[in-house]
Amino acid sequence: MEWTESFKKAIDYMEENLLLDISAQETARRVNISSFYFQRGFKIMTGYSISEYIRNRRLYLAGLEVISGRVKVIDLAGKYGYDTPESFAKAFARFHGCSPMQLKEKPFQIKTFLPLTIEVIIRGGSKMEFQVEKREAVRMIGFETQCSLENSYQELPGFWDRIRTRYCESRPGDDPKEEEIRQVMKECAVGEYGVCIDDRKEGICRYLIAGVYWGGTVPEGMKVIEIPALTWAKFRCTGPMPEAIQKVNTRIYKEWLPGNTEYELADDLNIEWYSNQGDVTDDDYESAVWIPVRKK
Repeated sequence: MEWTESFKKAIDYMEENLLLDISAQETARRVNISSFYFQRGFKIMTGYSISEYIRNRRLYLAGLEVISGRVKVIDLAGKYGYDTPESFAKAFARFHGCSPMQLKEKPFQIKTFLPLTIEVIIRGGSKMEFQVEKREAVRMIGFETQCSLENSYQELPGFWDRIRTRYCESRPGDDPKEEEIRQVMKECAVGEYGVCIDDRKEGICRYLIAGVYWGGTVPEGMKVIEIPALTWAKFRCTGPMPEAIQKVNTRIYKEWLPGNTEYELADDLNIEWYSNQGDVTDDDYESAVWIPVRKK
């Protein structure tokens, strides 16, 4: 199934089951698409996380029922997935900007949130260029964190900053364990790659600041993972970090995945490559995004 068609069917599925306890993983499974890429792509393409979309749709429908006057407010809480009338009233007020009683008196204050539609817009003069390359399995070593798929653009730059601040400069009197980490970072070029992997938890991914592991001691605080043998679509980025790589990531979801007819996603991970030449703030700094693919 094509990427865009999968998204359309996913929205249809969520609309048909808005009052049930549905998840992003179940929705992705229903339309035969990677949950990892579905959650990342949905946020990038629509501006909403899966949970935000479902919550907003429910609160809009609840607002319509308040205006109709056919259902008691106390009964709406359970119907729309809230444990108590109080938690429903708070969410309702945050969304509509007024309480259920106030909306009933002034129905024009209702906040409209209609079902999303997915369209592909073809833009001229900016076709994405990429290179396809097969690579053998490789082990990588680095520092791992968890981040939300919907807020990764905001969370991950801070993680990079913390690792750089702590380990990239040696100071007199540093703990020998930290010196050992710095040595491993140098030998394995930790920081050449950023690896994002599906955590199999709703809305969460694992992210590693990593380098190729050549064997030897694994210092406390670092982790070794194996990247399987895969075929990768590699997208080149040029410009200062993190804006350049985030821009290319966005274009992959909005332009390349909906428009390509030759490849489909092959695994629930992606890799960022960072050049060890130049300053990451330079306009000509080079990096890349790698997406695992296979022929359709």
